[in-house]
Amino acid sequence: MELIVYCLSFEVALKAGPDVADVTGEISRIVAASGVGEGSAHATVIGSTGSLTTIEYEAGAVEDFKRAIERLAPPGIEYAHELAWHDGNGHSHVQAALMGPSLVLPVRGANVRLGTWQQAVLVNHDARARQRTVEVTILGQG
Repeated sequence: MELIVYCLSFEVALKAGPDVADVTGEISRIVAASGVGEGSAHATVIGSTGSLTTIEYEAGAVEDFKRAIERLAPPGIEYAHELAWHDGNGHSHVQAALMGPSLVLPVRGANVRLGTWQQAVLVNHDARARQRTVEVTILGQG
């Protein structure tokens, strides 16, 4: 069987961070279009103040998640980045770096394999609203 490599991107508008969007549907649509039956979906957000992860995308869990992100690297304290650039988003860079820009999900039976209560989410950490681009690469066999 031949290896399939399928690449596509999508964009999501997000409010000032931390803002969280469920991107499971977009990634699933890309997997369906790829023709890959067994393999993996690799997703990466472009930009140093965005991240990708999984969580149960439910209002309470998302709110808890946002609060935890702000405890990891709180806004309003001194960051060397802000001293250099005066852009108010030093915490945004640290939060995103701690979480990471990429996510790899298994593709099984031509579907993204996630738990019942598990969704892929995109996070904007920036102090301002951002249009985020997510690059997706599907690798596998048909």
